[in-house]
Amino acid sequence: MSVTANTRAMLRDRAAAVLHGNDAGSWTKASPVLYPHQWSWDSAFIAIGWAHLDVQRAMTELEQLFAAQWATGMVPHLVFRAGPDHPYFPGPEWWDTSASPAAPAPPVKTTGICQPPVHALALQRIWQLTPEARQPEIRSRIQVLYPRMVNWHRYLATHRDPEASGLVTTFHPWEGTDNSPRWDRALERITVAKPGPYTRVDTSEVPDPSQRPTNWDYDRFLWLVEQLRKYRYDDAQIYREYPFLIKDVFFSAILIAANAALLDLADVAGAGDDDREQLTRWLDRGRAGLASRFDTQTGLCIDYDVRAGEDIRLRTFAGFAPLFARSADSGQRAAQLRLLDSEDFCGHPRLRWRLLPSASPAESGFQPHDYWRGPVWPVINWLLWEALNMLGCSARADEIRSDSLSQIAAGGIGEYFEPFTGKQLGSPQQSWTAAVTLDWTASDHGGEPS
Repeated sequence: MSVTANTRAMLRDRAAAVLHGNDAGSWTKASPVLYPHQWSWDSAFIAIGWAHLDVQRAMTELEQLFAAQWATGMVPHLVFRAGPDHPYFPGPEWWDTSASPAAPAPPVKTTGICQPPVHALALQRIWQLTPEARQPEIRSRIQVLYPRMVNWHRYLATHRDPEASGLVTTFHPWEGTDNSPRWDRALERITVAKPGPYTRVDTSEVPDPSQRPTNWDYDRFLWLVEQLRKYRYDDAQIYREYPFLIKDVFFSAILIAANAALLDLADVAGAGDDDREQLTRWLDRGRAGLASRFDTQTGLCIDYDVRAGEDIRLRTFAGFAPLFARSADSGQRAAQLRLLDSEDFCGHPRLRWRLLPSASPAESGFQPHDYWRGPVWPVINWLLWEALNMLGCSARADEIRSDSLSQIAAGGIGEYFEPFTGKQLGSPQQSWTAAVTLDWTASDHGGEPS
């Protein structure tokens, strides 16, 4: 059932209020309490939301994030910006990225890992939404930011893929999908020493522990950070000695889509031939790498555990990487669309809405309340919606958009949702959910951004 015009207008107003409420001036808190700093891929989605309200503010969001870019080109997964009255664990002292000569100079404080490169998709959307009167200014700002984004993609194509496989290697579960079942076997294989004493902040803000990673998870997450710190965040040494290296098909798919977005913006940015040719090479290599991970038996793309030398055959949203990459050939697209609407995913009879859950309800590790182990994430469904539109599957894309807005209207602008009941889970007033809500409602709500 489609969402009424009144409901769309109400959602737009509520989403705008969340962004304004979390606005810290030149950057946006991911949420008011649980996530009080600037997260990387959150900021990319947030910039898309701001673009519907103020394209200049949208550009500032990305510029502030890239001001913390490392000398290697890496964009850190978190920039610590809130003051001491906003405690967060693990904080900058635990990460101690000053150990790396590539880290940004003080007073900038960041973590030493990264997240999926949605930023180019955000830049593309900002330009699409820029009114003609604002285009000269926004074009000039894009021309400054664009080389930084190319350098970010270069980091992923080299430091995170020294094999030149076209597949990005994840170093830590926090590089996107924290406690996904995708990481279970790799984490179980690691023998960890108990990390130093710590107190979690997240479980005091989200009192239902079933909605958050376990202490078992956290012990391993923190131990892995200790190893990264020991290696001084040196990617080459990490690749030689570190125990958690996963060829991540979802991360790789987003890089493919992001490289295509940068190519689309090349004329706007005044990109030279070298950048255009390099982006084309990365794009071709990424598509070939992702195609090599497609499993014709299951219809899913599968991750690869580099250290164990084994495939990770689990039914999660990441398996739809060819769709997210917007690069699926006709055979892959048909197989993935059938699987998407099968009982393993959106066709499961208990789902309240036909939206993609983070893990299949048929998977043994599925947990409907637990973070990346089953709940529905609006931002993931936004990526799917956008990809299906670009692949010509507009009818199915419209259903995802409508169901997503219905879910948010019923449950609120939350972090993630219980797939069977639609109950809001995790952190309320989540900025990236507000951002995609603004994008979903925009085509039915008149007016241009300022």
